[in-house]
Formats: sequence, C-alpha cells, structure tokens
Amino acid sequence: MRIVSLLPSATEILFAVGAGDQVVGVTHECDHPLGARTRPAVTRDLLPPGLSSAGIDAAVTAGIRDRHTIYALDEAALEAAAADLVVAQTLCDVCAVPVETVDRALCSVAPDARVIAADPQALSELAGAIRAIGAAAGTADGAERLVAELTRRLAAVTATVWDRPPPGVAVLEWTEPPWIPGHWVPDMVERAGGRCLLGASGRPSQRTTWDDLAGLDADVVVAALCGFDLRETIARLGEIDRHPVWRRLTAGARVVAVDGSAYFSRPGPRLIDGVELLAWVLHGAGDPPPPGRAAELLDGTWVDAAGAHRAASV
Repeated sequence: MRIVSLLPSATEILFAVGAGDQVVGVTHECDHPLGARTRPAVTRDLLPPGLSSAGIDAAVTAGIRDRHTIYALDEAALEAAAADLVVAQTLCDVCAVPVETVDRALCSVAPDARVIAADPQALSELAGAIRAIGAAAGTADGAERLVAELTRRLAAVTATVWDRPPPGVAVLEWTEPPWIPGHWVPDMVERAGGRCLLGASGRPSQRTTWDDLAGLDADVVVAALCGFDLRETIARLGEIDRHPVWRRLTAGARVVAVDGSAYFSRPGPRLIDGVELLAWVLHGAGDPPPPGRAAELLDGTWVDAAGAHRAASV
C-alpha cells in the first residue's frame, strides 16, 4: 500500500504503528520521526518568512475569512506519489490542507485513492484515531500495541500525581493576540496533576484578549505555542515580555516554555510525552525531560526545565 499523510500527527502515527515503509508522501512540516524527513513533501507553506506572531495571526485570520489555507497542495507531487490511501483532517481548515481540497485534487490525479480523516478532539479520542489509521494501513496489530503502551504510560502518570495538590495552570497557545487551549490540552493538564484555568476539553482553541486575562491568578504559566519548538517559543515570548498583563500574569507564577509543536499541537503519540513533561514541570514526577523540551524563566533567564527544578529544590 502507498500512503500519503497530510498531517504531521498522522505521519507520526503511521510510523509508530509499523506503516512507515508504506508512506510515500508527507507534508513539508512532517519532521518526526527522522524517517519522515526522507519522504517527498506534497505541500508547501504559503506564509512569507519572518512574520511576527501578530503577522502570522493576521494571515491565519485572513485564511479563515477568505476560505483558503496557509498551505498549498502540490498536485504534481501528489500525482507522482500514486497513493492508495491519503490521511487528511477536518479539524483545522487553515493550518492543514482541508479534506475537501484533497478530495478535489484526487479526483483528477488519483481517483481510486481512499481518503480518511484522523481528527481526535480530546485526549480520550487519541486511541481511536490510532486504531483507525492502523486499520486503514493494514497494521491493526501495531496500532493495538501502540495504544496499550500509551495507555500504560498515561496510567503511570495518573498513579503518581493523583493525590498531589493540583496547581492552577494557564496554558497559552499564542501570544499576539493570546489564544487559550482547547481540544486535548486541558485533558493533558488534568492528567498531569494540574487544574486547567483556561480552555475546555474537546472544544476549539479560542482567541482572547490580554484584558480578559488580566485577573487570572495562575500558579504556573505554560507557553505551548502552536507549531513552534522550544527555541522559537522563547523568541516569541520576547515580543510580549514588556506587556503589562503578561508581567502581571507571570509575576507570582512559575513560567515555563515548552516545545509545543512536538508535544502539544499535534494529536499523535507524543501527546503522552507532553503529559509526562507536564507532570515533571508541575510536580517533579517521573524522569526529567531531555534538553530541548522545556525551559523555565528564573530571574529573567531561561533555564532548562530539569536544571530549574534542581535549583528550586536546593
């Protein structure tokens, strides 16, 4: 079977369930696992480089208004892939190629290809998405093994933190303007032993204003910026470090930046890594995260999360 994945999380799932050798096309953002980077990209980014966070938000907003996306489908590359199966999504019509666009393109270049959508909208739906992709790819057994392993790891986190006082956690998915989380992120905070102050499980992320956040009293502020790794997240936080509400929100709280792209934005297996990461950040539970996953702001300097935890314990 020849498979094209139009979603980074689906690409991760396909490789994790043992269907990586069948993947013949991916998006330009599919960077995990390493094998995905060797596959031809069938999409490209339409955003100009160097945009500020506010500029990216404006482009995304225009995409919603004008009913187009910020990504383009390369129909020639899609035709060359000669796919039997295409994994797409309907969750976000701006941040990935909409399934309707895929259907139209396939009508002319691969009319016999089957299209499935993988759209978990809460952490509890991740197992179903993995099983659906595994079944479509002919790797149902691999999907069951993956689900069992992720379920075991999630249960281990819960068993470790369930009786600890839950800190109030404010997660931001964007900075200018601020966006608060939805879908699976509130679930991740709760499973990691926190009390999620912003957003609702299974519902879309929401744009808000700094004024709306002015009265928030958080113990921990987590910046899990959509689509950005840790380094870029820290850079983007520099755009708002003098904002009075940001300063008020973070004055009495621990401030943590994470690799949102890898562990929070994509509904794939690494969401469980994100839960484990949060459990460490909130409670020091489990193994410390490897470098590059999270950093904490201490005295105006970003410090690796594990190092920050050690410093706080001294």
